[in-house]
Amino acid sequence: MQTLGNLEEMVLLVVASIETSAYGVTVTDEYNRISQKNISLSAVHTVLRRLEKKGFIKSVMGGASSERGGRRKRLYQISKTGYEIIELVQMNRQKLWARIPKFEF
Repeated sequence: MQTLGNLEEMVLLVVASIETSAYGVTVTDEYNRISQKNISLSAVHTVLRRLEKKGFIKSVMGGASSERGGRRKRLYQISKTGYEIIELVQMNRQKLWARIPKFEF
């Protein structure tokens, strides 16, 4: 089974949470907003390529637009395998949280 690193998990969750087709800039902006961190667009592109290579997301080339100087953008969507892995991660985390005793500080 393929593994999923922490950054990969977060980016995959962001891709899954974007209702329209996600692309590098929207994923970067949403990741930065949610995590309150500042990840670069190039780092997100690296993670997106890795996730696609692992089969967790799929991509298509969108249409060209004048606002992008006629360039097309790559649109990402979670795959069935990607959805299954984030469900498994969520289930495993819930099991661990359930085992943590209630601490009183």
